[in-house]
Amino acid sequence: MSITDYGAYELGGLPAEVTIYEVGARDGLQNEKRTVPVEVKAEFIRRMLAAGLRAVEVTSFVHPKWVPQLADAADLLGRLGPAPDGVRMPVLVPNERGLDRALDAGVGEIAVFGSVTETFARRNLNRTVDESLAMFAPVVERARAAGVAVRGYLSMCFGDPWEGAVAPEQVGKVAGRLAELGIDELSLGDTIGVATPGQVVAVLDAVEAAGVPRGRVAVHFHDTYGQALANTLAALRAGVTTVDASAGGLGGCPYARSATGNLATEDLLWQLHGLGIRTGVDLEALAATSRWMAEQLGRPSPSRVVKALAPPDDDAATDDAAPKEATDA
Repeated sequence: MSITDYGAYELGGLPAEVTIYEVGARDGLQNEKRTVPVEVKAEFIRRMLAAGLRAVEVTSFVHPKWVPQLADAADLLGRLGPAPDGVRMPVLVPNERGLDRALDAGVGEIAVFGSVTETFARRNLNRTVDESLAMFAPVVERARAAGVAVRGYLSMCFGDPWEGAVAPEQVGKVAGRLAELGIDELSLGDTIGVATPGQVVAVLDAVEAAGVPRGRVAVHFHDTYGQALANTLAALRAGVTTVDASAGGLGGCPYARSATGNLATEDLLWQLHGLGIRTGVDLEALAATSRWMAEQLGRPSPSRVVKALAPPDDDAATDDAAPKEATDA
């Protein structure tokens, strides 16, 4: 069964096309308890690209002590080779040492990861917000000098498990400072999945007021309270055209209490295609890829659409699969 069997019904005020920024290979796999073989990761990425995704974050050059699952970053990039024309294959870098490794690997785009709250900045980066921005400054400067595009992530933009509610003005303040460093794109993260649609618009307005235009903003929602798709729709109506998602709903943040998995790319595609919004992605092919990846991980995909599109002979296997220990996110 495909969304095309039901037709597309447009709503006013939405973009004609949306870019999906796929995070499954990095954010989705970074906190798996069992090591995923590098050849499986490479095949996962190849299948996602074959399904039509054109922005796939592939790995991170973080120290293996902190994220051992991604210790094979250089090996993985070597297996994948250069990004095809028109395709973004960013890698996350935490600092200048990570940038050095990324540049040695010949990447064309990097991402840095910050926080709008002090508690999470200390827990995730062992720095204050000011100190983390100071750390990113030479990374961004050197990357841009080398012709490498830079994406910036901000976490805890809608709520923090330690600090509670986060004011939109606080997000705007940090977003403006990060943008001033020279990043090309800014992703606003609902790290623990507490956002609601009105809050999404308020945060986007605060970020724009701080000097970051909508065209440079992406959104990154988690589905803890079942609000990810509603929040995405609110962001699209507010002018956002880039949405982060994870194939099969994999992943989350290993350092954030209460964080569940990312918005599943397939669930997002079902909504977007049903609205007549172009993505360039083959939903059925991506769902098959996520089912394949779930088999490699030994547990069913949490994506509702992946489950719904499973062939009939997959149903029993999906229902009977013994769940593995849940990830931290």
